[in-house]
Amino acid sequence: MTGVESPAYVPGHGLLKGRTAVITAAAGAGIGGATARRFLEEGARVLISDAHARRLKEHAAALDREFAGAVAHTVCDVTDETQVGALFDTAVRLHGRLDIVVNNAGLGGTAALTDMTDDQWSSVLDVTLNGTFRCTRAALRSMKETGGGVIVNNASVLGWRAQAGQAHYAAAKAGVMALTRCAAIEAAEYGVRVNAVSPSLALHPHLAKVTTPGLLRELTAREAFGRHAEPWEVANVIVFLASGYSSYMTGEVVAVSSQHA
Repeated sequence: MTGVESPAYVPGHGLLKGRTAVITAAAGAGIGGATARRFLEEGARVLISDAHARRLKEHAAALDREFAGAVAHTVCDVTDETQVGALFDTAVRLHGRLDIVVNNAGLGGTAALTDMTDDQWSSVLDVTLNGTFRCTRAALRSMKETGGGVIVNNASVLGWRAQAGQAHYAAAKAGVMALTRCAAIEAAEYGVRVNAVSPSLALHPHLAKVTTPGLLRELTAREAFGRHAEPWEVANVIVFLASGYSSYMTGEVVAVSSQHA
């Protein structure tokens, strides 16, 4: 199939004006970084975090040059409960309340199940699933006090579809989907909505660096449009889930692709 060209970038419409947001794993050129930019374009104030201090500082500085005064940053390793707590304390200290949390942190890798070590399994689960749990728990504790908010988790098409070498990552992302649904039921009484996006192939420089050209061609061929998603296209769906346009949606996992199986 011949790939369809990527669409033109969509301008902001003020959908998140006056809202405050925390976005994890937002230091790079992937979905987290694209989400930070889209949120700023939609009028939000953002606190971005990442475990990579240098890249985080550089990305925050670049965003601040365009959106002066609307960007803050703090280092956070989502496997460390103390750092997670400090991240959310910082958000409340800076902005008085927390409106939106985007749990984007995840760790991948490729290993056949028979060769996979306990450390490989545990490290992927700890960042991708346990990290989302820690941040969701902290967000709900804060939002419960202030009454309302939105959490958007980043899952993956691999939570639905099998792929060789991805048992740890697929299990973690399926767990994120289940966590999203259960958290949504518990959070409803506080006026908090919890949803997830499930992207397939959103290509960015880091992913291209760690994925073989052959696998990228194979994954691209599975896409309905015959091309990979741009990270900002996934970020657009996150904006929708964070905005008032999705006010009656909770516990949903929204595919940003055509791949359920």
